[in-house]
Amino acid sequence: MTVRELTEKLELNILVEGDIDREVTGGYCGDLLSWVMGRAQGGDCWFTVMGNINAIAVSVLADCACIVLCENATLDDDAKNRAEMQGVCVLSSEENAYTLANKLGETI
Repeated sequence: MTVRELTEKLELNILVEGDIDREVTGGYCGDLLSWVMGRAQGGDCWFTVMGNINAIAVSVLADCACIVLCENATLDDDAKNRAEMQGVCVLSSEENAYTLANKLGETI
């Protein structure tokens, strides 16, 4: 499924569109950036509350399909600008990572 389809199925809000037609092949939950960088897989939808510029860098390094900011976590302005520059799709939801990961698992 694409990020666009995921956005619709999980009722996510688009904060930065990025590559909305990218294929989502899995998911990863985590907030410790060094941990995510070493373990997330290319194509993963990354569920986190980290909305800073470092999260954008980790997403690029890990080749994530998108970032989903859970529990209404905010995306700071520097991170938004960097995500736009690098084509990183950033989404948001009021739901927590566990709930969203379960929904992703039912969808793909």
